[in-house]
Amino acid sequence: MESERSKRMGNACIPLKRIAYCLCLLSALLLTEGKKPAKPKCPAVCTCTKDNALCENARSIPRTVPPDVISLSFVRSGFTEISEGSFLFTPSLQLLFIENNNIKSISRHTFRGLKSLIHLSLANNNLQTLPKDIFKGLDSLTNVDLRGNSFNCDCKLKWLVEWLGHTNATVEDIYCEGPPEYKKRKINSLSSKDFDCIITEFAKSQDLPYQSLSIDTFSYMNDEYVVIAQPFTGKCIFLEWDHVEKTFRNYDNITGTSTVVCKPIVIETQLYVIVAQLFGGSHIYKRDGFANKFIKIQDIEILKIRKPNDIETFKIENNWYFVVADSSKAGFTTIYKWNGNGFYSHQSLHAWYRDTDVEYLEIARTPLTLRTPHLILSSSSQRPVIYQWNKATQLFTNQTDIPNMEDVYAVKHFSVKGDVYICLTRFIGDSKVMKWGGSSFQDIQRMPSRGSMVFQPLQINNYQYAILGSDYSFTQVYNWDAEKAKFVKFQELNVQAPRSFTHVSINKRNFLFASSFKGNTQIYKHVIVDLSA
Repeated sequence: MESERSKRMGNACIPLKRIAYCLCLLSALLLTEGKKPAKPKCPAVCTCTKDNALCENARSIPRTVPPDVISLSFVRSGFTEISEGSFLFTPSLQLLFIENNNIKSISRHTFRGLKSLIHLSLANNNLQTLPKDIFKGLDSLTNVDLRGNSFNCDCKLKWLVEWLGHTNATVEDIYCEGPPEYKKRKINSLSSKDFDCIITEFAKSQDLPYQSLSIDTFSYMNDEYVVIAQPFTGKCIFLEWDHVEKTFRNYDNITGTSTVVCKPIVIETQLYVIVAQLFGGSHIYKRDGFANKFIKIQDIEILKIRKPNDIETFKIENNWYFVVADSSKAGFTTIYKWNGNGFYSHQSLHAWYRDTDVEYLEIARTPLTLRTPHLILSSSSQRPVIYQWNKATQLFTNQTDIPNMEDVYAVKHFSVKGDVYICLTRFIGDSKVMKWGGSSFQDIQRMPSRGSMVFQPLQINNYQYAILGSDYSFTQVYNWDAEKAKFVKFQELNVQAPRSFTHVSINKRNFLFASSFKGNTQIYKHVIVDLSA
């Protein structure tokens, strides 16, 4: 009986203990909640009042500045860099003076969160540049002082010039210390047009594991293709763009013997390929859409074309032609014309001159006359010869040659602002750039050549290049300087024994194909870089 009473009393005590525990816990929570966190004390290196803080000889931006401070100043500081988020603990700042120090660099997000800042002074430091968008988010900013810094007015500072042009904040006059052409120029007076910050380069994109001579590109059935002549395997290799892998892949091939040129020509909607070979004759193939393969439709007369070296296609008055430069002693450089069913011999230009290259272009004899078709033949036995199209006879007639240019291997043309220029390749001696003057070509520029067999001008978007290959050294890429009206050195490429350079454009991507007689065929991507970004 006594034990039962004791048990009941013990059970009654349990709720009382729980209640007591809860009361204690509640009291502790109330005491904790009633306790307010202590405000940060003024850092030892600073002097603080209710609204202001002045920091002297600070080794870094202090993190314990009272958050209600609205004005913060630094003098004779021991730090040279200001890192990201340095003022996150002082969001109420309205005035910030970091002047007469030795600040050399500032993070892009240094002033993040200072939405109330109205005055910022970085005067009399050692800043040469400022990161782009450093003032972004400072919506209340009304005054900025950047005087007394050594700003280098290059592309990294272009954004500041643009910002100065549209900001509502008052900015004291600041000046450039460099580069030399801008020294002492007022930055506030510059415009974005004063900065040329877009550069380009050819970046290696893909290697094709075979040698090659000529490379051509063509459009067919709404797609872009590349055809490469392989002399050692005797093939014309056709490539197409792989839209998934973003690389070039094999599409088809034509097998022959000692192939030197594979020249595509699309007439209406039909694709033909002229295959020039050193042995076994040269032939014309047609793309059969039903059989989905190339079919040989015609042989090119072997008595005239014995050692083909180059082929050009062109169109005059709705008639299609191609011309084969023959480099043998007994061959004829010959023009062929399309008659609706095939190509037939139209004109032999001359015999036994060992022509190495033929170029089709249109030039005007006087400023008031229309441009007319011309051919320029390069030869190992004479100076380059210029032929002009005679509309009455429908033939090319010999007009003149290019004086003082012996041993020219090839001639290629380009245009700048309506003016016609040519690049002349020489294996030994100086290769040249010449300009058409109305009656003759005139010297513009010389490039030292050593083992050069290709000097190819090509245009990519608004950029005009000329690429001078070499069998003994690096290939030199030149870029056209509009102000100087000549080419300037731009880039070097490492291509073994280059024989042709071809621009290929696919899906707004631009590529440079470089053929190689001794190494792999190389593909470079044309890259545009904005230095002000």
